[in-house]
Amino acid sequence: MAQKAKKLLGVDYGMARTGLAHSDDLGMFAVAMGNVKSYNPAKAAVEVAAKAEEIGAETIVIGKPMNMDGTSGEKVQLVEEFAALIAEHTDIPIEFYDERLSTVSAHRLLSEELGVKAKKHKKVVDSLAAEIILQSYMDLQKNKI
Repeated sequence: MAQKAKKLLGVDYGMARTGLAHSDDLGMFAVAMGNVKSYNPAKAAVEVAAKAEEIGAETIVIGKPMNMDGTSGEKVQLVEEFAALIAEHTDIPIEFYDERLSTVSAHRLLSEELGVKAKKHKKVVDSLAAEIILQSYMDLQKNKI
């Protein structure tokens, strides 16, 4: 009998919106699942923790926006603080994934591949970035086996 895939929640934290994605039942694909408004990080963290519990996530994967030279900047500190807020509301383990260029990739995919006008990116780009982060994380885990 095949082993059940581990359920994951992917998170792309942003100052205005936090994108979310989840792993499919087979653990093969990340699927975008919308955004949470992030103007209040504490409130957004509660919503993310609740969403993780709701889908039965076993791990929360948060994109860590490293600088291109591999160093940590102010955004990394904000993401780590956000992760700590989430941890106050759930026992689900949190892992970070280097997400350099995930939002840039999401914008490029929307424009070049899907033909979505730039004005309409705002509604979906964060969730798509979360999907890219989670898919990259899942692919890395598969390659470790």
